[in-house]
Amino acid sequence: MAAGKSPRRRAREFVVQGLYQSMVGGQDEAAIIVQAEGVPGFEKIDRSMYTSLLGETLRSGDALRESLQPHISRPWDEISPIERGILLLGACELGQHSETPYRVIINEAIELAKTFGGTDGHKFVNGVLDKLAADVRKTEINAA
Repeated sequence: MAAGKSPRRRAREFVVQGLYQSMVGGQDEAAIIVQAEGVPGFEKIDRSMYTSLLGETLRSGDALRESLQPHISRPWDEISPIERGILLLGACELGQHSETPYRVIINEAIELAKTFGGTDGHKFVNGVLDKLAADVRKTEINAA
């Protein structure tokens, strides 16, 4: 991971990688954390944010997917696992972390998609999370 990234950005990167491991490899939360702890750079993350977001996203996966589905025009299984992970993480933060401004959450998701996703994945992630934010963060968006 490149130098200059904030501990929170690094935490989100590790969460997306953990969600990928869960989706593709079937690993559980404990196994994901153990593996992540051995990766160079892990010591530079916001550890409490990482464990909180990873656990919340894994436990709420079905509900998060349901909240995203109305804003996605293709079958969930046709979305790459990386982009699914980014969308789930973004949905989790939008719905459960009102202390983080919605624009920050969406911008972080876009950066994750640019780093890990496909060519235009960031545009897709941006569009879906913008629509979700309009549902779950109405008050904040109207105040902006």
